[in-house]
Amino acid sequence: MNKVELLGYYGSDLVHAQSAWTSTSRDITDEKKARVGKLLKMLASEGHHTPFEKSSLHFLVTVDQATHIHLIKHRIGVSVNGESARYKELKEDKYYIPNDWPDIPCSMEHLQRKNWADILDEYTRYGNQLYHKCLEDLTPTLGRKRAKESARFFKTFNSQITMDVMFNWRSFYHFQKLRNSEHAQVEVRQLAQDMLDLVKQIDGNPFALTIEAFGL
Repeated sequence: MNKVELLGYYGSDLVHAQSAWTSTSRDITDEKKARVGKLLKMLASEGHHTPFEKSSLHFLVTVDQATHIHLIKHRIGVSVNGESARYKELKEDKYYIPNDWPDIPCSMEHLQRKNWADILDEYTRYGNQLYHKCLEDLTPTLGRKRAKESARFFKTFNSQITMDVMFNWRSFYHFQKLRNSEHAQVEVRQLAQDMLDLVKQIDGNPFALTIEAFGL
């Protein structure tokens, strides 16, 4: 299955508020602290999102290729770095089987006694075997570099890679709005929700008012 871990974070509701107050005075008083929630709601609703760029959220994720594409497509202010089959042989053979496929039978005549989840599992395992053997056989003729970058064509679309992903809060909200949606693919929607849950579970709830301001 796909996995996500919160590696670290910087910032808080107060950091966002102080950034907004820079244009007047960053001095913090009890009266101003009491207004942080109201201020953040105004900034979020009016589209004044620059102060939310002053925080960061750093995740480590292991995801299928489709979710990898969703992470890097249409992104704004997101830093992504991950495993590359061009630079190394992917020896772990991580892959993902959809969890909503159980016991759905295949209607193809020669596969009628199998379900689609098992077929995908077998297909992926065979693709991984071909990947490693192809890389080995291509290397003497093409060199290790070209062998690695071309043998990966045997890797299936459900192959997983591990990536580290860093958002500022503005980009995290954009990702949540785009991918934590009923219109998004199930896998990336689950990833977005898992990320949000991890942020909500940070000790002390440093982003509680920001989460509330954006309605997440």
